[in-house]
Amino acid sequence: MKILMVTPYLPYPPSSGGQVRSYNLLKNLGKKHQITLVSLIKSDEEKKLAVNLKEYCEEIHVCKRSESPWTANNLFKSIFGPHPFLIVRNFSQEAKNVVFNLVKKRNFDLIHAETFYIMPHIPHTSIPILLVEQTIEYQVYQHFVKSLKYFFLRIFFYLDVLKLKFWEKRYWQKADLVIAVSDTDKKKMLEIAPHLTIKIIPNGAGEDLITIFDEKKKQRPIFLYQGNFSWLQNVEAAQFLAKDIFPKIKKQIPEAICYIAGQQARKKIGHLGSYSVEIVDIDPSNIDMVKQMYAQSSIFLAPIKGPGGTRLKVLGAMAAGLPVISSNVGIEGLEVKDGEDILAANTDEEFVKMAIHLLKDAKLYRKIQLNARHLIEKKYNWITIAHNLEKTYLHMQKKYHENSN
Repeated sequence: MKILMVTPYLPYPPSSGGQVRSYNLLKNLGKKHQITLVSLIKSDEEKKLAVNLKEYCEEIHVCKRSESPWTANNLFKSIFGPHPFLIVRNFSQEAKNVVFNLVKKRNFDLIHAETFYIMPHIPHTSIPILLVEQTIEYQVYQHFVKSLKYFFLRIFFYLDVLKLKFWEKRYWQKADLVIAVSDTDKKKMLEIAPHLTIKIIPNGAGEDLITIFDEKKKQRPIFLYQGNFSWLQNVEAAQFLAKDIFPKIKKQIPEAICYIAGQQARKKIGHLGSYSVEIVDIDPSNIDMVKQMYAQSSIFLAPIKGPGGTRLKVLGAMAAGLPVISSNVGIEGLEVKDGEDILAANTDEEFVKMAIHLLKDAKLYRKIQLNARHLIEKKYNWITIAHNLEKTYLHMQKKYHENSN
């Protein structure tokens, strides 16, 4: 098949959740299909990274959007225009022109749009459009707005959330098929737009973390939370971990260590280092550092409060052999069982209790570790996921040709 894939980021390096997903899908689908990739970038430096995707793509186009989202022009358009800030800051006229010309000149079988806010770049066309929603974005921002202290700020930002919900729904309806990453997200989408055609294609765990699995990993009191701290939920989780959870663990286990690691860590959460946690900044291109953090840690703590999608960081920990203690929100949409594949905790007291219990109970530690790894191999590996997506592509192509005849 000839596929046009449009993404709001370059799928390399596979460091953030979206990049991990797109990279692994390209890696597997590119073996059988001709993929033309159009990706947005923020800086010219990113252009050099596109070479890492050449073996999976027939053609790659990288297009600039504004380097900083907080430009006067972006703010003006989002405040006084019809579109929410998320669409405005991720819009590239260059990308829109490139996609228009490609659709006009090439005979694509399908357009794969990754995230709804990339949809404004795609012109009206008879080519079937598959839209992947990695998370329901308006819920993410709604959660953030509710957490704001000042009422006048909540009112101001809530107007943007309403615009976000309107356009998110509209672009779902524009697509021929919407992909959700979990049954939870699918049900929520159908509440908002009951007539959508939705299929579930879950997230998975990257091969780089699968390779570091160590069944004999020691039960040391070394805890990890890893993420991209440009993402609001990760900042919120890090604050909860640093301020409320780890100090209580440290009080009972003085030798305990907690790493909070990831992109933009020092910039966004560097101040949390005063709470006895170690803040580790990871460059987006430093995949080895990510692997190192997972390899040297013993337990993954994920006190996530914000909604949306499925957490690749949790899947990554399961693949790497770190038993996961997570909030219910953090594992929402994942087919895991509490006490079998993960341990669920929601209050700081529950996180502390579970963490100490897991360190002391070697049998439970191994059980969670091995069950989680088995689940990754069975359901959350990218080969299976890409195969299911490929079948979806082929079904869409067949249906399109039947309707055309």
